[in-house]
Amino acid sequence: MSKGKIAGISIGVVLVAIILGWMFTAPYLSNQGLGRTPGIFIGGTDTQPPADFTPLNDQIQGPMMMKMAGFPPFVVYLSWVGTPDGIISATRPDGGYWAQRIRDRGGDGWLRLGDATYAMTATEILDERRLPMMEQWAAAAGRTLDEPLYEGSEPLREWEVFFWTPRAE
Repeated sequence: MSKGKIAGISIGVVLVAIILGWMFTAPYLSNQGLGRTPGIFIGGTDTQPPADFTPLNDQIQGPMMMKMAGFPPFVVYLSWVGTPDGIISATRPDGGYWAQRIRDRGGDGWLRLGDATYAMTATEILDERRLPMMEQWAAAAGRTLDEPLYEGSEPLREWEVFFWTPRAE
């Protein structure tokens, strides 16, 4: 075998190893560097959504994982708060990736909380329900609507709100 062919095969093997490593280890839980790189496997156990999501607020600490239907199959972390009818998530009004995918693809996806993965549909809330939902989300984050979540972000009252409800599969 020629040195060029060996080098090509070696580079291919290294690239496959890097891609597989990324697929099985991402998403990372951080907001810097590689931590912003999504994974593609959501994992968990397919579970029927509960009749009331409120108890999950005390049972599950930390962010939930979200994966939208379709391609690319990226998994991202979201902050959330459970309500009797579904789950509230919110994002900065900056044209972010996951919010745009919800708008473009009809909202079908999966949410993983702990070991349970639920088939859900997200709906963007644009009416008078948005601020009360955002107040619940802000309270869970330990903020008020007039505070930014972190330095440099918009006040929470300006954030976009999405409400996730169970979907039939």
